[in-house]
Amino acid sequence: MAWRVGVDSGGTFTDVCLFDDSTGRVAVWKVSSTSDDPSLGIATGVAEAIARVGAAPDSVAYFGHGTTVATNALIQHRGARTGLITTDGFRDLLEIGRQKRPDLYDLMADKPVPLVSRDLRLEVPERLRHDGSIEIALDETAFRHAVRVLRAADVQSVAVCFLYGFINTTHEEIASRILHEEFPEAFVCVSHDVAPEFREFERLSTTVVNACLGPVMRGYIQRLGQRLRALGVRATPHLTQSNGGVISFEQAERLPVRTVLSGPSTGVVGAREIGRLASYPDLITFDMGGTSTDVALLTGGECRLSGEAIVHGYPIKAPMLDIHTVGAGGGSIAYVDGGLLKVGPRSAGANPGPVCYGLGNTEPTVTDANVLLGLLNPRYLLDGRMAIDRDLAREAISRLAAVLGLDPMATALGILSVVTANMVRAIRVISVQRGYDPRDYALMAFGGAGPLHAARLAKELDIGRILVPRNPGILCAMGLLLTDLRTDFAVTRLKALRPEVLPEMVDAFLSLTARARDWFEHEGIALENQRISRTVDMRYAGQNYELSVPLPDGDIGPHSLTALAEGFAAIHRRLYGFASADDPVQLVTFRVQASGLVPKASFTQHPFTGSDGARALAEHRPIWLPESQAFASCPVYDRDRLEAGDRFNGPAIVEQMDATTYVPHGMTAQVDAWLNLVLESA
Repeated sequence: MAWRVGVDSGGTFTDVCLFDDSTGRVAVWKVSSTSDDPSLGIATGVAEAIARVGAAPDSVAYFGHGTTVATNALIQHRGARTGLITTDGFRDLLEIGRQKRPDLYDLMADKPVPLVSRDLRLEVPERLRHDGSIEIALDETAFRHAVRVLRAADVQSVAVCFLYGFINTTHEEIASRILHEEFPEAFVCVSHDVAPEFREFERLSTTVVNACLGPVMRGYIQRLGQRLRALGVRATPHLTQSNGGVISFEQAERLPVRTVLSGPSTGVVGAREIGRLASYPDLITFDMGGTSTDVALLTGGECRLSGEAIVHGYPIKAPMLDIHTVGAGGGSIAYVDGGLLKVGPRSAGANPGPVCYGLGNTEPTVTDANVLLGLLNPRYLLDGRMAIDRDLAREAISRLAAVLGLDPMATALGILSVVTANMVRAIRVISVQRGYDPRDYALMAFGGAGPLHAARLAKELDIGRILVPRNPGILCAMGLLLTDLRTDFAVTRLKALRPEVLPEMVDAFLSLTARARDWFEHEGIALENQRISRTVDMRYAGQNYELSVPLPDGDIGPHSLTALAEGFAAIHRRLYGFASADDPVQLVTFRVQASGLVPKASFTQHPFTGSDGARALAEHRPIWLPESQAFASCPVYDRDRLEAGDRFNGPAIVEQMDATTYVPHGMTAQVDAWLNLVLESA
């Protein structure tokens, strides 16, 4: 047997998905995350999951992994001590930024803390012009002195970003050589390797983030590799990127900035594949875990790929799926601030976790509210492996209720209402604010807490259909078994959209394609499995932001310019409501995405044999119904015993090892041919 293993390590749980290539069998497992060293929780989860299916570690043919290590290090400012060397006069660019407030109407909002303190930001004489010509040659003696100053200051990483270094890499290449001579043990990042694109501040920020995360990710990847080898797993491990593809551990060590959305991106990949099979190409993905909620929008089965994003306050120029994250999860802590009930972004995490875990936390969480209301099993989770104490949840929420002047049940409902409002705002960011109507989409609910909250969210957004996949709690891990190897290459060349640009456009894409071919060769991807797609970032002259426009396959010629012009006008019209026929259009950044196709997990279609789901009825449990303001006995179904065609009405609960689904009054649930649970208004 050849097993394919996907592991998603979150802030609360570590999810494992196994797929047997020979039989199509899927097995899932879930363990608590180990925040001090996530690799320990991963090794434990993999060992237990492999043992449960009776497989040997050396039968693992593929190992894919999504992680929040880079994200958490960035959020918590636990990156490496980093030094920066930049062009004379640009030392403070990292702190000046764009001189914009994080929130336009919040006069007291703080900018994010600079990742490099001012004493570790050094300048050296050198200067390139906007066309790449050298105005002042790099002073190598001054650069060597700067390196020695940083080495004496005990930095672990050094970032180098010179003005217009993305156009002419000569000075940065010299700097890299000197750094490896003078400071060989340092993690070195030069901007043309990390983000070879225009916009000086964003390129600088991306290079610095990469440098800060480098030693953290390198240590983590090395520990994880050692633990996997100790288990007997011999497969070459891969790590998820923010763009939804996977890369080797070696490349992830060099470019950790591309993994800041590592975990959430594979959930989008898994949702896309399941939506395609179930004939729902237009989806809003809703991934609610223990610590945060991630949402994305898929139109025609594709999620928008962004070349730039602000991640926890830090601009990053790297290809990433358009995923919006908020601090709203099952472990989000509820509290009173200024007399108002608030929930998150602070989380109880995996340890101590929610109050009902009985591990010492005393502050109520979203999970505690669900336990008190009866929506979550009041005795245990994870099929009995995790004990739950409902009395502890009641005591914690009662203390909060006393402060608010409410009864405990109203307070628990209030917690759910507040966290739902936070998630509604997140979905509006990726839909309404970008010209999409959420009512035109189905809601794909996954993550450990997603199916429990999906119905409330859908009601607020007037979404008529919810899809809950067969294994929602581990969909991010399953997505690792559905994605391809993928990387991106880009070059900025600011040009007007005119026929004269064709020769330079051809040269740019030939160069990018050559780099993609080198990557294919390095990764050992056969020719028949190589795929290349091309896009161009475009804007009207004078605009500050670009739109990514696909470039059709084939030779580049006058027809390509026509296709780009028409594509840009269509996208601009959809987002902004108009397109100008007179304003000049600019080509800004040329991009190539290289994908290496790999074997993937597959799903089995099942014939309709079910009826009312009676065979799957496990028990009746009292749950608090807001419409009657009282407890009522409701059926609880065992998801593992539901069959294709089963149909039942809410209110009802569907339980499984990795998640719980709530079907409220006024909704029906039906199991489709792919064993998805489809919830619709009755």
